Amino acid sequence: MRLPIQDVLPDISSLLREKTRLVLAAPPGAGKTTGVPLHLLNEPWVAGRKIIVLEPRRIAAKRAAERMAEVLGEQLGETVGVRSRIETRVSAKTRIEVVTEGVFTNQIIKDPDLPKIAAVLFDEFHERSLEADLGLSLARESQSVFRDDLRLVVMSATLDTEATANKLDCPVLVSEGRAFPVETIYLGKSRSDPVHVQMANAVRRALREQVGSILAFLPGAADIRRTAEQLADLPDDVAVAPLYGALSPRDQDSAISPAPKGCRKVVLSTDLAESSLTIEGVRIVIDAGLARVPEPARGQAAPQLKTIRASLANVDQRRGRAGRTEPGVCYRLWDQEETRGLVQAPEPEIIRSELSGFLLRLVAWGANDPSELTWIDAPPKGALAAARNELLALGLLSYDGSLTKTGKQVSALPLSPRLGCLIAGADTENERVAGAWLAALLSEAGLGGKSIDLETRMVAFRSERSQRSRALQKRAEGWAGSSKAPQNLSNLLVKFWPDRLARKQAGTDDRFQLAGGGAVRLPKDTHLDRKWIVVADMVGSGTGDARLTLSGSLQEKDVQQLFPEEKLIAASYDPKTNTARAVEVSRIGDIVLNERPLAKPSKDALVRAVKEVSSAQGLIVLPGWPGLKALLARFEFASQHSDVSLPTVVSLSEGLDDWLLPAVHGKGLSVLEGSHLVDCALGSLDWSQRQLLDQFAPVQWSLPQGRRLKISYGGERDPSISARVQDFYGIKKHPSVGDSSIPLTIELLSPAQRPVATTRDLPSFWKGGYEDMRKDMRGRYPKHDWPEDPSNASPPKPRPRKA
Repeated sequence: MRLPIQDVLPDISSLLREKTRLVLAAPPGAGKTTGVPLHLLNEPWVAGRKIIVLEPRRIAAKRAAERMAEVLGEQLGETVGVRSRIETRVSAKTRIEVVTEGVFTNQIIKDPDLPKIAAVLFDEFHERSLEADLGLSLARESQSVFRDDLRLVVMSATLDTEATANKLDCPVLVSEGRAFPVETIYLGKSRSDPVHVQMANAVRRALREQVGSILAFLPGAADIRRTAEQLADLPDDVAVAPLYGALSPRDQDSAISPAPKGCRKVVLSTDLAESSLTIEGVRIVIDAGLARVPEPARGQAAPQLKTIRASLANVDQRRGRAGRTEPGVCYRLWDQEETRGLVQAPEPEIIRSELSGFLLRLVAWGANDPSELTWIDAPPKGALAAARNELLALGLLSYDGSLTKTGKQVSALPLSPRLGCLIAGADTENERVAGAWLAALLSEAGLGGKSIDLETRMVAFRSERSQRSRALQKRAEGWAGSSKAPQNLSNLLVKFWPDRLARKQAGTDDRFQLAGGGAVRLPKDTHLDRKWIVVADMVGSGTGDARLTLSGSLQEKDVQQLFPEEKLIAASYDPKTNTARAVEVSRIGDIVLNERPLAKPSKDALVRAVKEVSSAQGLIVLPGWPGLKALLARFEFASQHSDVSLPTVVSLSEGLDDWLLPAVHGKGLSVLEGSHLVDCALGSLDWSQRQLLDQFAPVQWSLPQGRRLKISYGGERDPSISARVQDFYGIKKHPSVGDSSIPLTIELLSPAQRPVATTRDLPSFWKGGYEDMRKDMRGRYPKHDWPEDPSNASPPKPRPRKA
């Protein structure tokens, strides 16, 4: 059967003979994954070198390699091979390697010039995984610096191809897809039933109404398991097959294999089956319309697994799975109107991910500054700063930005920075053995069963015989350099992950406070009779404490030996009462062991308390804020109307150590009240700033009889003064400030101190609006003077002060 991609293969060849970069847009079913690499093998610029094809997942990589080998009539590992973290099947004959994205990233960091590689094809790039973005950026840099003959092809089913091509400065080629028609049926969303119940009901309906097998998309493994339980009573001729990343390769292969003759299959899958995989016999898709994405959680111990609405690109991709081999139908568990509200595409992982591993590999590559590389979307500066702090805390990065000795070793391992530390940081053979097995166990979800006890899980993992487990066991032995059994797992883990030390919170049975901040809770119906633990794995809840999934037990004597308690004086400041409270705290990290109240805080503790509150809540909470706010308005006005540069609320907030905290240290909390706070802020100005402030934004304006009026800044009538009408008699020139160039707004008051008029041109007011006001005021206040010509009248004499 002729595939649509074959129509554009000559164009691909022509472009890649002249260009070294290409974006290829080809819908699902076009045949790009297998057709393009096989075709390029015959190009003269390949010249016996290899072609690398990147796939986002192991199962997709293996299936793509198997299909290409089948086309060539060969076994996997001959011309076409596969390479993933747990499986490698290549030989001296291999010329096309289908690899997972993380494997390629490690490969290019090790050999930046990619010797013997003619081309790198980034398949399914629309998924925008972190590894794909990193791999493309590094390959682009390699092409620029080392290999101007290296070809890079970005292949995608749903992608903003023009934007990507602009970033890469390359042409776009579009291939038409071959998809059979798919009918879409909207089932609506239940407000009461959970998603697994809705999905089970939809599966039963589809089995009644349609023929063929079903591919159902759910957000996570837990939803899949619950849905499978709901469908346990289906007839024997319907097989329910879960499909998610933590399953063994054998179980994944079983899920995507054709249904036995005379049977139907219901594949319950995460987005694992969204692209790259064709499951024979599937002509029905049921989509829950959800996706689960990891999000770094500020102030929490673990990334949150957040369930969100899938994007329009996602749901369209899923719908297309029903029309790969014949006309199909797609059931959607939402209303049709909701489709219009979906975001166009998923947010790239590089925008929302934790970036410590990403940054470690960049530094290992030699790019201390990620902005020097070309990115489709640049990594956020805040996430990079957090990643840098993590690497510093783990001892993998020096403060000058270079890798430490341990950092170099960890960067060479196919592990996250945290896991790599367990191996590279070991001081003894026993520690290295334990660290290697811990890294292997924790590198993959679902190994060793479901127990939350670390020792139990390790024993189970070491006895497992699945392909995935055996591959990781072999890796562990290689990292350890020994076949010895691991010992003292918990003590080793807490040595390298001190922030994961946790203590049961008094008065609770399920909550543990983490030394690194935050807390974890036990899963429901789980009891752990331990005071001290080390958290080996946890899952963020998205709303509060993380959920503990794996932990090791610790003896209190070991904790005391490893972590001597720290004693410090802590103070808390209450701005409402302008008071402070002090306690002596014994703690390990954020774990408070005990507290003892003190009579009063030390000066240093007091300063820390004031700074903490002021930094977190802003200067507005301080008792003297009203006066400081008025001063800041003067600063702003003077800065706008002169060349003087004066503090702002932002600069004062960021510079507490310079203008406020020394005064708190010397004089106590009284400096935060009333005019004292204003004096502190004024004290931060030098002589020339004070002079210019008084010139362009004076505090007062003097009436002819000598009385001084306060000038208000920062309001709608900025700047302004206010006084009785009689006080302005005899004034022929309008009052002004700002080097006599800015007129003051005058609020004129009645003898009863009520506003009666406002003006910014007093001479004009005397000639116009005053007459109408005079008629009204003479009737209300006959004892007061209301002259016909106020500009030439005398103001009332000041009342003598009482003795």
